[in-house]
Amino acid sequence: MKVTALLFAQFRVAAGRNRIELELPPKATVRGVADRLETDLDVDLSGALCAVDERFSDPDAPLCGGETVAFLPPVSGG
Repeated sequence: MKVTALLFAQFRVAAGRNRIELELPPKATVRGVADRLETDLDVDLSGALCAVDERFSDPDAPLCGGETVAFLPPVSGG
């Protein structure tokens, strides 16, 4: 199945791009997308917030194919 991964802020800088098309095995999860990006692009997504099709998502959420999976850095305030 195919998904589109979007990377924001320091994740985008570390990867050198903001959008990646991935081919994944059936029953892949958001965590599977993160693992693949970390391996293929040598980027550390630790602490990332995940969203699937513009809705925050759990890393263990299953994917069906065709989704856009976004990884956003953690936000701090003060």
